Parts: sequence; structure tokens; C-alpha cells
Amino acid sequence: MAVFQTIKQMLLPVRPVRAEAVIPAPETRYAIQPLTSKSVRELVRLNARCFLNGENYTKATFAYLLNDPETISYQMLTEAGEMVGFIFAIRNTNGTAHLTTIGIAPEHRRRGLASRLLEHLEGRLAEKGLSIVALEVRVSNTTAQALYQMAGYACVQRLDSYYHNGEDGFLMTKSLF
Repeated sequence: MAVFQTIKQMLLPVRPVRAEAVIPAPETRYAIQPLTSKSVRELVRLNARCFLNGENYTKATFAYLLNDPETISYQMLTEAGEMVGFIFAIRNTNGTAHLTTIGIAPEHRRRGLASRLLEHLEGRLAEKGLSIVALEVRVSNTTAQALYQMAGYACVQRLDSYYHNGEDGFLMTKSLF
């Protein structure tokens, strides 16, 4: 029975979490480090807090991505070693990359952490010779759209009913060179 429960938890999406009252965290220093499969549980919990009722990745999805040689991922850590942000991209064989997800803990937002993670990732992608990054973002997520536009991304296509709930998305791209 325990084996079945473990498998079930790996395959089922994370349940939506109720919105929490966001109290800004105390000021701290942050560091960016590569993610490893040892961080998957903490990553799943943080992901559920970042994307309330959104497109949450499962534990199995994160485990797959963390073991995929074409995936590049980083975490943002506080001085105390708490994970407060993450970013994932997948390298494609055609010299492009797909940014699959980026998240910052609600209490650490509005500090430029997403911009720092995005810039760090783009630098590593450029070092690996990748020339273009693409991503999808919800039409309703104007905060994320502003982040990407400030980072140099351009909207190239509207994706009808892209998300599970039927919401449209935007395909955005950026040239790294």
C-alpha cells in the first residue's frame, strides 16, 4: 500500500493551495546555485506556493527535469539556505532553449530576484551557444509579461486556449546574441 501511495503522489498534480497572507520576508542576501534532484521536495512545495491554482508541475515532472541532461535549472537561496526561487529551461537541438518555469516565493517578490534568475540563466544559455529563448505566459499574467518585456522578450504569437483552464497564452522570444 505504501508503494502505491508513493507512486500516486509522484503522478498526481499538486493540489491547489489556498492563498496565504503575504508578509514580506526580512531583507537578506541571495545566491544562485544549480538545482539538484536532492531539492525536489522543497521545489514541489515552493512551486505550489508560487502558482496557486495554476499550472503546477508534479514531483515526477521535476524529478524528470532534474535528471534530463538537456535541462538547465537554478535555485535562488537565502543566506540561511532556504530556496525562495527557481528557474528551468530545456535546450533544444536547434540552438534554442525553452524557459519552462520560473517562480519566486511570494514573501520574497518585488526584490528583482526573478530578473536575476532570468539573467543568470540567459548567460549560461549563451555560454552554451544557444541563440534564442522562448517561453509561454498567461494572457492574464501581466506582471510576468512586464518582467519578460523589460528583459528584452517580444510577444510573437497568441496561443488560443493554451492552458488547462482554457486561458490563452502568449509565446515570447528573445535573441541572446
